Amino acid sequence: MTVTQIAELSKTRSKVYIDHEFAFVLYKGELHLYHIQEGGELSEEDYGTICSRVLPKRARLRAMNLLKSREYTVEELRRKLKQGLYPDPVIEDALEYVASFHYTDDLRYAVNYMTCHEKDKSRRRIEQDLCRRGISKETLEKAWAEWQEQGGEKDEAAMITALLEKRHYDPSHADRKELQRTFAFLIRRGFSPEAVRRALHAEDSLPDVPVSIF
Repeated sequence: MTVTQIAELSKTRSKVYIDHEFAFVLYKGELHLYHIQEGGELSEEDYGTICSRVLPKRARLRAMNLLKSREYTVEELRRKLKQGLYPDPVIEDALEYVASFHYTDDLRYAVNYMTCHEKDKSRRRIEQDLCRRGISKETLEKAWAEWQEQGGEKDEAAMITALLEKRHYDPSHADRKELQRTFAFLIRRGFSPEAVRRALHAEDSLPDVPVSIF
């Protein structure tokens, strides 16, 4: 195994390329410890130690440290570790490690998110947010069921009314431009066109999705 390039990533870390392919990131002290230098050879034993011990330990600690500040979905944590340039097998090992202690749980995350935003986000908006965080459709369905079993409920008509009051929307004085602008605002918040038209008392005067919201 020939070390074909060592590219400085920061003052303390460098990217190591083996046989012209990126292999991993090491601290400078580790480069010295394993005698890694450009043009030099890396033994199979040292390569195995780095991949099976050094990097997994570091990735696990990184994952644990991230989870100290807030909860992450599995996919969010995977993305964070990818940003650290860990090899895929090392990332999956770290994810399995934290999951074994129940530090990550996508179902729990989704239910908590639903509970936290049940009064300020539409169901559609919540689902969009959770999908972006890597929650699967199957997990979403289970989460809604569990959320409802815990007493959760959504009154989206009341939520729309509250938003209209906050915007000081007065239907008796709103012209068509204001009507369309308010309609677009509520659609962007994830409410269905039907619910919005009903709330605005404009069932027949507005399209399903106005082009202007995009």
